[in-house]
Amino acid sequence: MRLGIIQRTAASVLLLCVITLAVLAASAGPAAANFRLCNNTSSRVGIAIGYKDAQGWTTEGWWNLPSRTCETLLKGNLVARYYYVYAVDYDRGGEWMGQAYMCTRDKEFTIRGIDNCLARGYDRTGFFEVDTGQQSTWTVQLTETSEQPPAKPLPAGNPLSAIPPAGTGTAPPQAPPAPGPGSAK
Repeated sequence: MRLGIIQRTAASVLLLCVITLAVLAASAGPAAANFRLCNNTSSRVGIAIGYKDAQGWTTEGWWNLPSRTCETLLKGNLVARYYYVYAVDYDRGGEWMGQAYMCTRDKEFTIRGIDNCLARGYDRTGFFEVDTGQQSTWTVQLTETSEQPPAKPLPAGNPLSAIPPAGTGTAPPQAPPAPGPGSAK
């Protein structure tokens, strides 16, 4: 008689485990793959990004990120290896920029193409390059120039290794976008 109770209890526990695993599997969605940016500064920043997809070059902006926050700029698997970022510090001035010139404007925008920006009525802005190494998800960390880099370099495939080069947060802004009350995108 005792053996029958133990067998029924074991069968009940096994059934409970199978049901639990089935519920967990059903509730677990696909892994998120996104291009995220974190504002690790004490200022509000405006963000514009550029990338090349199947239709050619696109630049988009502005995302307005409060201090010490992160936001997903592009949702889904990344379509390119290289992405380009331009950011402006609304509170203290300065920008994170680079030598990859693309089209922007002061208001919310999505611009196709990177040629003849001025002739088309746009600003020509220098973006810094982010090499994602063809990862499906990536996070860029904006930091202040007074912050020290990690004690040892991060591994090449680490999504947190895309920190802009030192000194990029102190130059005076060139035609910064007007800050908005929240995210423009």
